[in-house]
Amino acid sequence: VQLQASGGGLVQAGGSLRLSCAASGRTFNKHAMGWFRQAPGKEREFVASISWSDGSTNYADSVKGRFTISRDNAGNTVYLQMNSLKPEDTANYYCAATAGSTWLASTINYWGKGTLVTVSS
Repeated sequence: VQLQASGGGLVQAGGSLRLSCAASGRTFNKHAMGWFRQAPGKEREFVASISWSDGSTNYADSVKGRFTISRDNAGNTVYLQMNSLKPEDTANYYCAATAGSTWLASTINYWGKGTLVTVSS
């Protein structure tokens, strides 16, 4: 599986952005997909995930109610809609895929390159 993330940029606090992650590879539909983020000087942290089987989703507490993850199996693309953005959401956002069910950075099978999101106050 190869992952290509896009959609980052600069936005004011309270604004919105949508990230996209295009996946390629024959086993895409057998992998759960998700997003992590990493701010300068901090560890990479889980943001959101979506299962490959039933589309169930999970979110970090810090983004619940503001971010929405979705996937288009036909189009091999995962999206992260980010609303009500805050300065503390500023980070590099990484698309991830795993054949397992644990969303720890150390257990992820595939990573995309990061896309930078900057939220100004």
